[in-house]
Amino acid sequence: MSELLTPFTATVLTMFPEAFPGPLGVSLIGTAWLERGLWRLETVDIRGFSKDKRGFLDDTPAGGGPGQVMRADVIASALDSVERHGRPLLCMSARGRPLTQAKVREWSKGSGLIVLCGRFEGVDQRLIDARGFEEVSVGDAVLAGGEAAALVAIEACVRLLPGVLGHAESLSEESFEDGLLEHPQYTRPRTFEGLEIPEVLLSGHHGQVAKWRRAEREAATRERRPDLWAAHLAKQQAKGASSPVGDDDERD
Repeated sequence: MSELLTPFTATVLTMFPEAFPGPLGVSLIGTAWLERGLWRLETVDIRGFSKDKRGFLDDTPAGGGPGQVMRADVIASALDSVERHGRPLLCMSARGRPLTQAKVREWSKGSGLIVLCGRFEGVDQRLIDARGFEEVSVGDAVLAGGEAAALVAIEACVRLLPGVLGHAESLSEESFEDGLLEHPQYTRPRTFEGLEIPEVLLSGHHGQVAKWRRAEREAATRERRPDLWAAHLAKQQAKGASSPVGDDDERD
């Protein structure tokens, strides 16, 4: 069994290491890395492993077609220069499985991530299959490369690490944590361009505030993410069917 890395370490294989740290270097996440040492970020320039003196690492697609494909042998050499330490291998790709909060939570409990940023028409599939990369998508849109997607995946993990954000309780009602989207937020001034803060939020009645927020979360999820709402209902129904009689009684 591989020894766990401490702290959580994200290693990015990319043609453009200058794209990092980007937003990972600012605010609380940047402070947690640069000043507090709660996590680490490394970049590996894939071009440095090309045997071509010009640093080329792509070639024409087998079977013909437009564009170029990143070569398996060059990326493999770059990957072999990195100690894995049991970290999952991610390839950011529009054809990958969607990034989810459940996956992010799972990864955040490990040693870190090794993230491959694709370019051109993509990566030779043999590299993905042979090395066990998991293809991950951050949305139903095509990007010029995997760097922006890698930033998203890493930030989603790092913000869950103990001590990074400082308030663990603030994570409990966020979007996706329990299958629902987050409720809307408000702050001063009380009136903005004719719009008021909902009166219940100013009532001081914590029970009513919690009830309102729950209703808003459910309404937003029903409207914006019917897929999540259907899954939430199915989970609630299964939970109700498996609960002994009396389990749903209110208790002080």
